[in-house]
Amino acid sequence: MSDIKITNTKILRLLSGCLLLIFLQFSALAQLPFMAGDTARPARPVYPPDSLGRRTPRGTVDGFLKASYQNDYKKAALYIRWDPGLRKRQSTVAQAKALQALLEVNGRIYPYSWISNEPEGKTDDNLGPNLDRIGAVTIDNESFDLILESFQDKQGNPIWLFSTQTVGRIPLNVEEPETSTVISDISPQFLLKNKWSGVPIAHWIATIFLLVVSYLLAMGIARLVVYLIPKIYKRGGEEPYFGVIKAFSLPAQLYLAIWFFMYWGREAGISLVVRQRFSNLTLIVGVVAVILLIWQLLDVIGIVTEKRMKRYRNQSAVSAILFVRRAFKIALVIIGVILILDTLGFDVTTGIAALGIGGIALALGTQKTVENFVGSVTIIADQPVRVGDFCKIGEITGTIERIGMRATQVRTNDRTVVTIPNGELSSLKIENYAHRERFWFHPIFYFRVETTPDQIRQLIQDLRRVLLTHPRVNPDPARVRFIEVGLMGVKIEVFAYVDTGDANVFLEIQEELLLKMMDVIAGSGTSLTLPSQTIYFTKDPGLPNREGPVVSPE
Repeated sequence: MSDIKITNTKILRLLSGCLLLIFLQFSALAQLPFMAGDTARPARPVYPPDSLGRRTPRGTVDGFLKASYQNDYKKAALYIRWDPGLRKRQSTVAQAKALQALLEVNGRIYPYSWISNEPEGKTDDNLGPNLDRIGAVTIDNESFDLILESFQDKQGNPIWLFSTQTVGRIPLNVEEPETSTVISDISPQFLLKNKWSGVPIAHWIATIFLLVVSYLLAMGIARLVVYLIPKIYKRGGEEPYFGVIKAFSLPAQLYLAIWFFMYWGREAGISLVVRQRFSNLTLIVGVVAVILLIWQLLDVIGIVTEKRMKRYRNQSAVSAILFVRRAFKIALVIIGVILILDTLGFDVTTGIAALGIGGIALALGTQKTVENFVGSVTIIADQPVRVGDFCKIGEITGTIERIGMRATQVRTNDRTVVTIPNGELSSLKIENYAHRERFWFHPIFYFRVETTPDQIRQLIQDLRRVLLTHPRVNPDPARVRFIEVGLMGVKIEVFAYVDTGDANVFLEIQEELLLKMMDVIAGSGTSLTLPSQTIYFTKDPGLPNREGPVVSPE
């Protein structure tokens, strides 16, 4: 644990900062245009359904794949823009066959969740309002994008077709993929003849089998790596290093399993239709892996910090860490669910809007609670006071008894308990006496005006000797100075520091020093001034006599 260079202050600031960013993100969502309601934006036009499902880019891709893998190339050709410059429309059928062959061997199509399912397509892809990118194809080591283009049918409704610029780059003499694949060689004929969604059942069974095998192989590799790292790197088996290694183990295992599945699926000859149906799985696994990684790293950081706080007996910090970690995990789950639902094609705009409104309502309703919680995190992170510290907070002087998540309790010198909300405490002026490493010894003596200069010189010398000969008085500085002659008499100032942080020890040393100084003063031939008052007596001369001399009242 001595090698851990993570301070509790940095960790608490990191966690609270991340929690605050998530809260601000949800609150900011409430300001987005969709929060204005359905009446704030123009109504989306409703088009009659297309018999081939070509109203959206996603529908065009799905329809083309299903038709081509059912060997219905005439239907597949209806998803391709026919170039009027071609002499025969049958050339579009050949283009459909060539496009299927390229996709099977050297092509890739984006996961369905990345392909727009709206009639207007994607408007933020920098391709123009009528174009959408749905994948890529490689020919002779040169890759180019697959582009869909929006056209109008005879009724003026939009339909999406493979653009002429895309299909024009596909040579019609593309070699069709080999019909003999691993699946076709080892699968029974009845599984190849019977189809589901236009694809032999053998392909679906092989997909499930590859998923299981890929996961088991990735799990074995991950466990082997976790076992070997401590053998190679000695500190890898110690905390928190081993915890961090285990945190990366499961996410890496998931990513490796998906990579195996995608590679072996292509090599085994699994139909592109089946692979496309499982394309969203890679995105979902990616989201889950990232969430799991952050989740487990939070646990590692939390456990390390909790041990440090327990070692310092700072239970309030432990409570704050547990609360922040739990809140951050809840936020991770909410974000993960939203991302997964969006990947599966659900409209999460309404849900995000509700979260934005809920976040604002919660922030307004619990403003004081949030303020006190932030104050608690600030107090625990910066540690201006700790339990047991004697301090002055505003006008209150006492000992800190408890620092909670909402308030701090102070035991005053009158033995009463004052509870101060942490939000208020974090903004008050705090004077902490517990951090003193030494005490200020600063008595001032007033001597009679009749004290002679020789007596003053001797007093200063003897008083200074009392300071410098005491083992607990810090010599730098330790001074005795004659500073003033006034109405109160001759003023001599003593200035020194006593090397102790214990108030009781200081009081004992102060008492000893003052008694020795009183002995010095008693033997100096002078004395301290006493409170005095001068009274003047006078007679009233009376009123003057206008006819004669002044007559005394007597």
